[in-house]
Amino acid sequence: MPSTFQRKSIGIHAILIVLSVLMIYPVLWWVGASLKSNQELSLPGLFPAHPMWSNFSKGWNAIPGHTFTDFYINNFELIVGLLFTTVISCSLVAFGFARLQFRLRNFWFSILMLTLMLPGQVTIIPQYSLFHHLGWVNTYLPFIVPHSLAGGAGGSFFVFLLVQFIRGIPRELDESAKMDGCSWFGIYWRIVMPLTKPALLTVIIYCFLWNWDDFFGHLLYINSVDKYTVGLALRMLNDSQSAQQWGQLLAMGLVSVVPSVIIFTLAQKYFVEGIATTGIKG
Repeated sequence: MPSTFQRKSIGIHAILIVLSVLMIYPVLWWVGASLKSNQELSLPGLFPAHPMWSNFSKGWNAIPGHTFTDFYINNFELIVGLLFTTVISCSLVAFGFARLQFRLRNFWFSILMLTLMLPGQVTIIPQYSLFHHLGWVNTYLPFIVPHSLAGGAGGSFFVFLLVQFIRGIPRELDESAKMDGCSWFGIYWRIVMPLTKPALLTVIIYCFLWNWDDFFGHLLYINSVDKYTVGLALRMLNDSQSAQQWGQLLAMGLVSVVPSVIIFTLAQKYFVEGIATTGIKG
């Protein structure tokens, strides 16, 4: 007879298995639906009897004059610029709050934290008006410039996360570097940046996921098809055919999430480490 502990363990594992199946079922349905024709989508069954692998190739070339290769290149060009500016600007601001002593430091840090509670919808109209007058609409500048100033999507959160991590780095390292003639920027670049690698990778993952999946922001500022990202291309694919081919649309949607899955899978170790170690810094 199994012991009480074994029975509890079996029960917990059974519940976890059921919950896992419920969570993974939509993904399996998505994969199966991407291989179906319009007629098969209304029929029962998770996977088609005759998979239509052509949904991927036809969907990739479904938009006249463009392929999804063009939209992926646009997406990566935008994301690379965002990642570079976000890492540099947020780490610099975080280093200043965590290490430097200046007037009203706590006040300005509190103001920064208050912006976390500001709904993004409140700033849409003034931001668009500003960028429109600057002539930045239909360019990537409305995304890159705010991130270069530790703003944009998640900027305040990234600064807070890095501040908490940097505060856990011993200040004795700063003092030793100063004795060797190192400047504050040298301390930031040669000591703090290498030691904050887990937190920086967490910032990179979050920034990538939030901006890769962004649809509304891209729809708001990008008007030219030549500059469309993957999310806008999917919307265009939905409107580009009189007889909607749902299998092709689902296939391209499935392909669009592959980079996010790869990034998270490869950096999962550092993501967990960055979140766990950041939470205990004070």
